[in-house]
Amino acid sequence: MEPKRIFVTGNAGFIGFHLAQRLLADGHVVTGYDGVTDYYDVSLKRARLALLAEQPNFTFVEAMLEDGARLKQALAESGAQWVFHLGAQAGVRYSIEHPQSYVQSNLVGTSNLLEAARETPPEHLIFASTSSVYGGNTKIPFAETDRADSPVSLYAATKKSGEAMVHSYSHLWGIAATSVRFFTVYGPWGRPDMALFKFVSAMQQDRAIDIYGEGKMRRDFTYVDDLVDALVRLAGAPPVKGQPVKGDSLSAVAPYRVVNIAGGKPSELMAFVAAVENAMGRKAKHNMLPMQQGDVVATQSDTALLHELIGVLPETPIEVGVARFVEWYRHYYGVN
Repeated sequence: MEPKRIFVTGNAGFIGFHLAQRLLADGHVVTGYDGVTDYYDVSLKRARLALLAEQPNFTFVEAMLEDGARLKQALAESGAQWVFHLGAQAGVRYSIEHPQSYVQSNLVGTSNLLEAARETPPEHLIFASTSSVYGGNTKIPFAETDRADSPVSLYAATKKSGEAMVHSYSHLWGIAATSVRFFTVYGPWGRPDMALFKFVSAMQQDRAIDIYGEGKMRRDFTYVDDLVDALVRLAGAPPVKGQPVKGDSLSAVAPYRVVNIAGGKPSELMAFVAAVENAMGRKAKHNMLPMQQGDVVATQSDTALLHELIGVLPETPIEVGVARFVEWYRHYYGVN
């Protein structure tokens, strides 16, 4: 593929960092944009940025999504052909206690990004959404064409709103856009507020791990490298109005579609815990707890559209992905 100029919001974050690394390795020119907020350990974000800064084709702009003027300037100066909008306030549970941060980052920030894209349209805009938008849906697996009108967290509601905003700009201004719904992404450099990080940290300190839903929840775990590979492949397949593929979610009025990214092979939470125990070489103390507000019992992706568009699916086994995280964690924190 010919090198592209690419704009990535949220590149100091877990997935944005991995995506930027992959794009740079592929020879693309990347401009990153991130506010480096203190939602979690800022030093972890700075460490990610330091690795990216070693690459000559990487430029970083430290600013908030809420700063519409700075965002417009940065996107225009990047000359981006692809835009990946991963910047957001993440976390289901945090949204219950800090709703305004989600409104500002996920709604106002996305609105600003879309206004910037309207003035300097990319060839393809990819918006990071979440499987959480399926909310209270009881039909499994979740398909892109299913209704997603019952969010059970504000985080999910802001992401579904973001999808609607992206669709409207795609329709009004002809911007080719894809909303990608991520399913429980994990891997090295992951967020400290996510289950895998918490499990390993607790076990390292010989503390009990909190297992919600009494361990009966199921998740379509997606290893971060698989997700990034799917994102890059999807970027090269922008939707075209009036040209659907088999099983498409393509809009009838815009060059816009929704795509799930996952392997479609959910695992029981206790199987995930067993993979962590195996990688750590020890058994964990289990603190069984009821489900938390905003959680759902199970997620599973319908992967037919993703496979139709890019020909492959995420397939890294959880045992392999978890072991890679544990290896990174021990190296990063200098523990055995």
